[in-house]
Amino acid sequence: MRREKLRTLVREYSERNRHNDCSGVYSVTNSHGFMPSTDYFSKEVFSKDLSTYKVVKRGMIAYNPSRINVGSVAVQRERETVIVSPLYVVFSVDESKILPEFLTYFLHSDEGLQQIAANTSGSVRDSLKFSALQNIEINLYSIEEQQEIIAILNKFDKLLHDEREALQKINDLVKSQFIEMFGDVVYNNKRWVVFPMSTVAPIKAFKGEVEAVDGKVWLLNLDMIEAHTGDVQEEVLVGIDDIGASTVAFNRDNILYSKLRPYLNKVVYPKKTGYATSELVPLRPDINLLNKVFFTALLRSDAFVHFIREQVAGAKMPRVSMDIFKKFDVICPPIELQNQFAHFVEQTDKSKFRIKQSLEKLETCYNAMLQKYFG
Repeated sequence: MRREKLRTLVREYSERNRHNDCSGVYSVTNSHGFMPSTDYFSKEVFSKDLSTYKVVKRGMIAYNPSRINVGSVAVQRERETVIVSPLYVVFSVDESKILPEFLTYFLHSDEGLQQIAANTSGSVRDSLKFSALQNIEINLYSIEEQQEIIAILNKFDKLLHDEREALQKINDLVKSQFIEMFGDVVYNNKRWVVFPMSTVAPIKAFKGEVEAVDGKVWLLNLDMIEAHTGDVQEEVLVGIDDIGASTVAFNRDNILYSKLRPYLNKVVYPKKTGYATSELVPLRPDINLLNKVFFTALLRSDAFVHFIREQVAGAKMPRVSMDIFKKFDVICPPIELQNQFAHFVEQTDKSKFRIKQSLEKLETCYNAMLQKYFG
């Protein structure tokens, strides 16, 4: 094993889709690697003119310079050729010395992330230029050893994928049950009584005392929330003096709705008090008309997301109009029926909890293996 800088192992690739020969636009995500952009964003967010988009051939690596620090880097194995936004960095590796999967596993490891952090720069948003990537050092094993390491880590990836897929199936089941019980929330095909959003779930921040732990409070922002599920990925505690004027307080009676990029469907049902940054709107559903679990599912439903998305179509940075949002007619089925749905969700949550426990154990083992090979 020897230590070597990436500049001797990688080469930037800058071919553009000049003749629009390729129409397969992909994004690189931190959880699924390469995936069709329309699948990730649930809509077409890319330019009609694809001639400036970068070509990524099979076996090449691409990363988002401002998101590689959270794992948005992957090997392209989906098709012979795909294209990505001009913002991405695309490069190939010298496969006589290093395998592309081995390098991406390294870049996801603690050691890799530390070196990424040490080499990023930027006045507004941290960014890793290709020239800076080349300064990163890696411990090189023989190609045979790299193949063995990749095979082991691939097995962990498969197990993690299966567990995450099981979670997705449960989320899909909840959505299916919601539609079966309540129908389309926009067209109201079951003819439920309706009230304007401003009446049954007004925007209303918490006015009481926010729970503190050792003088620190929970501050939630969009980046901490998983798309489409509303699951909070991390809880950041900050000093009370660090809470800015644009934040809002929330408690268990609130539902937090993201007015920015609604296609990501970030709706949070908080389990304790805290502060949220300005892009999260604190709604206060009327408990006599809306069960909070039901209301959360309504905001996450495909029908509602599609309706809101249509209102902001074409915007470069889609932001929900609160005037339109407040006027939306919310279906209010009998509260007993909503409670039945909430009980169903409670049972599925127990299954999700067990799967998440298994996921945490697998992730701990996976990270230990990364540390073993790359630490």
